[in-house]
Formats: sequence, C-alpha cells, structure tokens
Amino acid sequence: MKILFVVPYVPNFVRVRPFNMIRALSKRGHEVTVLTLWVNEEERQDVEQLRAHCHEVYALPMSRWRSLWNCVLALPGRNPLQSVYSWQQGLATSLVDLTDFDVIHVEHLRGSRYGLHFKTHTGLPVVWDSVDSITHLFRQAAVQSTDLLRRWRSKFELGRTEWYEGWLVSQFDHVLVTSPTDREVLLSLDGNGRHAPVSVVPNGVDLDYFVPDTAVSREPATLIISGKMSYHANITMTMHMVQDIMPLVWQSRPDVKLMIVGKDPTSEIEALAENPNIVVTGTVDHLPPYLQRATIAVVPIAYNAGIQNKVLEALACATPVITSPQAVAHLPLEPDRDLLVAGDAPSFAQHILNLLADPVRQQQLGRTGRAYVERYHNWNHVAVRLEEIYTAVQPASVSAIETAVIPQVPQPVS
Repeated sequence: MKILFVVPYVPNFVRVRPFNMIRALSKRGHEVTVLTLWVNEEERQDVEQLRAHCHEVYALPMSRWRSLWNCVLALPGRNPLQSVYSWQQGLATSLVDLTDFDVIHVEHLRGSRYGLHFKTHTGLPVVWDSVDSITHLFRQAAVQSTDLLRRWRSKFELGRTEWYEGWLVSQFDHVLVTSPTDREVLLSLDGNGRHAPVSVVPNGVDLDYFVPDTAVSREPATLIISGKMSYHANITMTMHMVQDIMPLVWQSRPDVKLMIVGKDPTSEIEALAENPNIVVTGTVDHLPPYLQRATIAVVPIAYNAGIQNKVLEALACATPVITSPQAVAHLPLEPDRDLLVAGDAPSFAQHILNLLADPVRQQQLGRTGRAYVERYHNWNHVAVRLEEIYTAVQPASVSAIETAVIPQVPQPVS
C-alpha cells in the first residue's frame, strides 16, 4: 500500500507515535512517504534520520514567526489557534504526486487543515489521527495548570476547540485516538451525529530500544521523571512531584534523589536543580540508560488524556513504576502486579518509601511490567490495526463509512 503520512512536526524518538507508526508500516512492506515541517537545525537533522525508515521525506522549514502570524490572522475568527499554527501553503502544494497514493494519514489537530485540504483537492481517503482530544486537555489545563499564562491560553482556546473538533470528526474517512476517554470526548462534541468511525489505536513501545539491562546497576534511592519539559502537562506533573510529593518523601528519606530527564526544560524546571537532591538533565542522547539506572520511575500526571508513553517506556526497561490513576485508566494493566497506583500525594509518597525499602518487590514489578508491554504494546500490532483501517477506507469499502454531505466551514486565511 502507498501511504502519504502528514505530520506537522518532525517524527523522532521524542514524537514516538508517528515515528514508530512510520517505521512499523515500512517494515511491513508499505511504501510510506512523509510530509513534515522542521523549525530548527536539530529537527532538520531528524529529517535526515527519518529518511532511513521510509520511502521518501518532503520537509520544509517552518519559522516561529510564521506560526505566530498564522495565529494572529486566526484571532478574529472561530478556528482554534492550534489548527493554524503549523499551516504552510508550500507543504500543502508540494511536488508530491498525490494521485499515486492509496491513503493519506494526517496527525494531530495541528495537521488537520492539511487533511481538509487534501480531502478537498484529491478525493483520496484521509485518516485523521487526533492522537488526544485537545478539548479534553484544555478543559483540564484551564483548571489545573500551574502556569497562569497556560491556564489563560487554555481557557481562550477551549470554546474554539470544542466547536472545531466536533466539526472535524465528520470531515474524514476515519478518526484515530489513543484512548477510550479521548474517543468519548470527541464523540460528545459531534452535534450532528454524523461522525466518521472513531477508533482507539493505542501507542506501542520500541521493545528493541527500551530494554532492561542487567549489566547496569540501579542507583540506590533514585527516582526518575521523564518527558519533554516544555510541554505544559509535563511541567504541571513535575512541579506537583517536587512541591507536593517529594517533601513527604524527604521527611523520612532525605537521601532520595530525583532525576528530571527531558528536552527543553523551562526556566521553572531548571530552577529545581538548585535543590542538591534534584538533577535536571535537559536533552539526553538516549533515555533508556537513565531508566535502566533509576530505582523507580514516577509519573504523577494531572491530566487524563491519551496514553502516557513515559509509563510504557519505563515498564519496557523493567523499571518499577508508580503513577496516578489517570495515567492507566484505560490500559489493561493490573495495579499492584504491573505497577503501583496512587491517587494523592501522601499515598504516592508512601508507595515510594515502601518500594525503596523492598528490593524484591522492585524486581517483581520490573518483570511483570516488561511482560505487560511485550503483550499489549508492540508497534507491529499497531501497524496491523492501521492496515485494517486503511483497507476499510478504500473506495471498495466505502459502504462501511458514513458519507453524509457536511456543510463547509470558512477556512483560515493563509
């Protein structure tokens, strides 16, 4: 099958979902061509690495000022700023021969306008991977974000995304999300009841990259919290860990250290390193060595959306995980067998203290956690599910897809 994969940011080891979908589909013999945008030299180099995993890559630069200008132009209208942030006419009208593809796969709300463009101008089936419901994220961030500017921005965008996502689910041949919660939210936003099929396609884990390493000794009393540290949900999670949970841990175990591992830490995150028991690494070449050395991975997330890759990656490295109920609400994990779950700061801290004192329990959780991801989160299984969806949206399968005519919405100004 010939697949055009449109991602409004460069797929890489951090943006694991599109990167591994592309790799898995290519390994299964499909011809995958990628359209994407890069914003700096690091991402331009990621483009070159991506070429090794697919048929072809067409990548254009996207400056920050262009993204901001897109947002300024969208302010008077109704469309969410997220939907125009990554729009570049040059990518939409690239020299790719669109008639040569069987299906177009478009990722995220930021990429949705490309999907609308290709749907209108090619007639090819388009699968939109919403990933998460941005409405669902903004509803939570508008209340829970520790940053006042992010909280205000979420409130500003919320009405726009509620309307726009509700409209978008009727515009494509199939819609994907990572969790049942995101599916429920998207369907609840659809006011006309004529939405496309919406399927849950969970994330996988690169089981050859995130692996246990028995040759590495775990550092005693060392916790790890990971993720891109410029992403508002990760910032909120990390600040909650440091401000609400760690003081309770340090009361009993002042020797416990916390590693904060992730690219692009904000000044707020970097300032946490003033505490001698906290290490802020910034960007690292490879995440697995840090997971393999840590005693426990901690994931006290506040937002209930999508699948937390950081949980799956730690489990794959046989690192015991303690997380909050939101992170595993829709995964077939068994708490107390595969990982530990805590609903508030005191119980989270107590789990940490108990587990630090029990090396046998650490090893048991590591084994069962690894076994879980091997069974449920193999990227090859994800690729098989994508093949089924791509086949279903082909013209011969059009009867399986709702084909109601949807009124057109004014498009943002280029």
